[in-house]
Amino acid sequence: MQKVISLFFIMALLSLMIVYQTSNLPASENDYDPVTGQPNCINCHTGDKKPSIDYTSDASCLQCHSAGHSVRFISIDSRYKNPLLPVAILRSNGNPAPFFKGGFNSPPLEDKVSSVVNSNDMVYVSEGEFTMGSDDWWPKCQPEHKRSLKGFYIDKYEVTNKRYNRFVEATRRKPPDHWVKGEIPKDRADHPVVFVTWNDAHDFCQWEGKRLPSEPEWEKAARGTDKRTFPWGDKFDARKGNMPQLGKEDTTPVGSFENGKSPYGVYDLAGNVWEWTDDWFKPYPGNKHPDENYGEKYRVLRGGSWYDCTYYKCGISAPTYNRIFFNPFTINNNFGFRCAKDAKDEVTKKNTK
Repeated sequence: MQKVISLFFIMALLSLMIVYQTSNLPASENDYDPVTGQPNCINCHTGDKKPSIDYTSDASCLQCHSAGHSVRFISIDSRYKNPLLPVAILRSNGNPAPFFKGGFNSPPLEDKVSSVVNSNDMVYVSEGEFTMGSDDWWPKCQPEHKRSLKGFYIDKYEVTNKRYNRFVEATRRKPPDHWVKGEIPKDRADHPVVFVTWNDAHDFCQWEGKRLPSEPEWEKAARGTDKRTFPWGDKFDARKGNMPQLGKEDTTPVGSFENGKSPYGVYDLAGNVWEWTDDWFKPYPGNKHPDENYGEKYRVLRGGSWYDCTYYKCGISAPTYNRIFFNPFTINNNFGFRCAKDAKDEVTKKNTK
């Protein structure tokens, strides 16, 4: 019996030693790619998906997230993961529920659900220079640089199911996969349309006489000219957008966050759904980080979503300069879009008087 117990303790000790040793592997061997800064996801996602957990306290996750790039990763992500910040939960009708995750009593949300009169409204973004990218973020978002754009219009709201349905009916386009028997899900008419490919988004905008926004246009509409980190300013606030920290875990009606608008009055540029842009995933001018994904293979999405991206160890997604890339045929429950169009000279003058 004593031999069995001794053997058990020896095996347990060996297991602990293995965990300790692997958790202290050099970052260059078992962390983010030292050149591109992209995570070596295969280290964690070799079989069954890893559970959605706090990787900073899980021994197996610390095999990768313990040094070098990962210290920077945790530092960036932790700015927006204050455990003392109450995280609001919304009821399905859009009203705040009387509790927060973690048992906090809920103060009123800063924002109220807007009544969207016309989800096809557009706002004008003036001509001029703005700051794009950030040196304090992932390599794919670097370097911080100046861009100058002509004036343009962009949708005030993300394209809704109701609005997309007109396109489906007029063109006999295949409805999104989550529309049962081709019908908009109940109580989802004013939610952003999802399960749409880049081609679906592109063709819809053309059908409306518009186009997808370019990456610079999208970022200027969200960021303004004062280099802000979020559409509403530089301080993160979980109550100003349908982000994972809000805890909704689903889309919300477009325009639900009055205090989360951008400087130009555009809604939901942080959270709700990621938004397809017109651009291929290519490096910014002056970017010195080679990446095999650059080129005309993947399209860029912007804006973050309700989905908790930390499941895939990719950190906070809400900053205005964050960008991700996906195959243009990708569809899922947190990808949507909005449209843009060029500003005609005479219209621009009329609207800027």
